[in-house]
Amino acid sequence: MTLYSDKELARILDRPEFRLLSATADSLQMECYVVGGYVRDLFLERPNQDIDVVVVGSGLEMAKAYGKALGRDAHVSLFKNFGTAQVRKGDLEVEFVGARKESYRRDSRKPIVENGTLQDDQNRRDFTINAMAICLNGDRFGELTDPFDGIYDLEDRIIRTPLDPDITFSDDPLRMMRCIRFATQLNFYIDDDTFASLERNRERIGIISKERIADELNKIILSPIPSKGFIDLDRSGLLQLIFPELAALEGVETINGKGHKDVFLHSLTVLDNVARQSDSLWLRWAALLHDIGKPRTKRWDPVHGWTFRNHNFIGSKMIPVIFRNMKFPQNDKMKYVQKMVDLHMRPINIVDDIVTDSAVRRLLFDAGDDIEDLMLLCESDITSRNEHKKQRLIDNFQIVRQKLKDLEERDRILNFQPPVDGNEIMTVFGLGPTAIVGELKSAIKDAILDGIIPNEHDAAYAFLLKEAADRHGLTPKDSTLY
Repeated sequence: MTLYSDKELARILDRPEFRLLSATADSLQMECYVVGGYVRDLFLERPNQDIDVVVVGSGLEMAKAYGKALGRDAHVSLFKNFGTAQVRKGDLEVEFVGARKESYRRDSRKPIVENGTLQDDQNRRDFTINAMAICLNGDRFGELTDPFDGIYDLEDRIIRTPLDPDITFSDDPLRMMRCIRFATQLNFYIDDDTFASLERNRERIGIISKERIADELNKIILSPIPSKGFIDLDRSGLLQLIFPELAALEGVETINGKGHKDVFLHSLTVLDNVARQSDSLWLRWAALLHDIGKPRTKRWDPVHGWTFRNHNFIGSKMIPVIFRNMKFPQNDKMKYVQKMVDLHMRPINIVDDIVTDSAVRRLLFDAGDDIEDLMLLCESDITSRNEHKKQRLIDNFQIVRQKLKDLEERDRILNFQPPVDGNEIMTVFGLGPTAIVGELKSAIKDAILDGIIPNEHDAAYAFLLKEAADRHGLTPKDSTLY
């Protein structure tokens, strides 16, 4: 972080887009400020292309004048119901709003809005670090207005609200999610009074739409260390309300002195491991949810201790329900996460045993194009405190990776289809679309995956003739079973 003087801020903002904003505001005799995230990130030296401008007056009038000053290619969008506007030209995008004060009804986060002063507008901001404003008017260009000492909270890495947090969070409960999200993204700490207010007001999250919550969760999970956000969600009591399936992973049960690992903390460790190596949103979700089926499959066995048999299968069946409840996309993204959860035990089971070509071929076939993501997830799942076991698994994973590479180069298993397809089988034996065709096609596929025959047409065709004769007494053009 860098503490800039007003003179230094004026130098940093001495760019055509800000000078034109300055001239436009002065011509309209309006106070004009750049506010919010752009100002925060300027001090944090983080890239931010989202320019938010507050004017004391009509934001719509300012936007129209600025768009006109930018010239013919500028596009002005006016949202009269909300009193906001957007101006775009090329890569430049500026959001405008008039300074306002807000009041809220208990049953809604939609505010009652009135025109206000800059101070009114800063009072309504969610956090002190987002309430700073830099003047763009010519005579005060670069002057920082920071009534809540947000600059010092940036320096101390603190998230707190400008006014009473109970009012801030009760008025707009989405700010509770944003509080934890900003703390996670910036690796800041939530002020004690602010965090206590999260706990007191957590039930208010019920008036927020699932879509808004999902959007904040996605931003948390894409943070550098996403576990921080989920721990804060859990500590505040919000997690149990917005994501009970994940909260159910928490805790350790002990019988006869034997306890299982805390699956919640383990899942967060796996998530952080994946996050260090991949920016993929949905692979990160797969990491967080890979053991989501464990609470439903947990059993105590006097011989084996705690077991979670088929938790991968049960977990994969939970994914569509979770995605639907969270308003996540019901498309290939969901199917990807479902597949990752279902398959996440396969590589571990392989490395725990003798690494056979057949097992690796089947893994390659079932994972398809997602094999690298699956291997990354499974390697991230190695969190054992037993260093000898951990190293053995890591070494065996390297064997599996090499076999995956060698077998794919030799057998072309990735996304393959049997070289003799169903149409050819029907033609050869004069069959219609019967179950026998599917059985023979599956037999060819299994023979290739088990290494009985190579992935080639002539070998598959010869295998087909023998299999058809042995299983069903079929010979070419025999249509007795049609």
